[in-house]
Amino acid sequence: MSIVVSAEQGRTRLTVKGWVTIDSSPALRDQLLTILRPKSPPALTIDLTAVPYIDCSGLATLVEGLKLARASQTTLRLSLHERPRYLMEVTGLLALFEAQPDANSGNAPKDIDGSPA
Repeated sequence: MSIVVSAEQGRTRLTVKGWVTIDSSPALRDQLLTILRPKSPPALTIDLTAVPYIDCSGLATLVEGLKLARASQTTLRLSLHERPRYLMEVTGLLALFEAQPDANSGNAPKDIDGSPA
């Protein structure tokens, strides 16, 4: 997994590539803590469009980031690949975040195998 942080006009973007798993999610957590503590940006987008797989530890890391962002009044948005988007939809977590449509799938809902629902 790789993580790139960029900032422009008061907005911060965290771009993640690769799998977010129990082995790699601590690095994502560390980056989120660095960005959201002690002084948070007004907006943070976590770009996960190059993340084809995320496990429950990755989801827990995103929820922890959301709690920190809300506590510091930072708007947190996610850009998602279709498979992680599906996982977040079925677990009910997607509704907690301001999710942006996947660049590859647009707004069309997808089934688990990637076919239109």
